[in-house]
Amino acid sequence: MVNQLSTVRFEQIAPVFPVVELERSIAHYSALGFDVVRYQGDEDYAYAKIGNIRVHLWQAPGIDPETNFSSAFVEVDDADALAADWKKVSEASDFNCPTSLPVDTEYGLREGAHVDPDGNLLRFAHKIAA
Repeated sequence: MVNQLSTVRFEQIAPVFPVVELERSIAHYSALGFDVVRYQGDEDYAYAKIGNIRVHLWQAPGIDPETNFSSAFVEVDDADALAADWKKVSEASDFNCPTSLPVDTEYGLREGAHVDPDGNLLRFAHKIAA
């Protein structure tokens, strides 16, 4: 049985990532290839967009990158290419943000990950051809 509450169609989800320093996060996500725009009217908020993916960046007082559990999962067409690009960015910058190379999973994805300066985890993957 399908539980249909209404006729509303969901369009997209955008995680809200807490960040220590908004300017640093804007620079980081811009370096990763996102188009980042500061929210007008709130100096502690910005939007990062790439393709159909949006991430909200919120300057959160007291966030500890070592204990931050915020994360998002992104489906891409080529996890290996994305990992290579983001690894180059991390190595060429002062951000020191790890990007793990993708591995094949038992659930049929080739999956990698990137952790931003504030401990936010971006997992990314593409389906393995059957």
